Amino acid sequence: MKPPIEPKMERLSSDLYRSHAPRGNAAIPPARSAAKNLSSAFCLQSSERGISLIELIMYIVIVSVAMAGILQVLNTNTTFSADPFVKKQARAIAESLLEEIELHIFSNSGFTPAIPGSPTRAERTSFDDVMDYNGFATSGVYPANDDGTAAVVSGLADYNVTVAVAGVAWDNITNVSAVQITVTVNNLNASQVVEAIGYRVDY
Repeated sequence: MKPPIEPKMERLSSDLYRSHAPRGNAAIPPARSAAKNLSSAFCLQSSERGISLIELIMYIVIVSVAMAGILQVLNTNTTFSADPFVKKQARAIAESLLEEIELHIFSNSGFTPAIPGSPTRAERTSFDDVMDYNGFATSGVYPANDDGTAAVVSGLADYNVTVAVAGVAWDNITNVSAVQITVTVNNLNASQVVEAIGYRVDY
């Protein structure tokens, strides 16, 4: 009876594998090299994947909220951007009329408005003292030489002007010898109100 031959075949297969296996810097078989390259490409694609749907939705929500805030600020700035100009214009009108009034003498027995306390535009050129301006009011701004027929100053039709002159006491000066002049100017469209206040003493 012949002995089994399997051990010999195993040794032969093992010797054959060792004889064909790469040693040192021997080249890697093409099949193994292709598999290695495919594995590397798959790992590279996995590390460079795009954003997920949830991340995209969160990005859109955050950007939308930020843009809404910016647009709200821009809208507010646009709405009130004209206010400083309107206020500056109203102040210039008030200061101009206040200076006009203060250049007159304190009082005299010359001209007196037809209705004391309610002088008209037509009487303006006849004002010869501070007290004549008390109660003066106009809708729109008119030149200083207005006799009631002048046209409103261009661009100032929306400004209303009122003047109040009242006695005020200062220490030893009685309210008969000193007055406070208040010129109020308001803009109908912007609701801006500006006051210019001055004082005149009988001297």
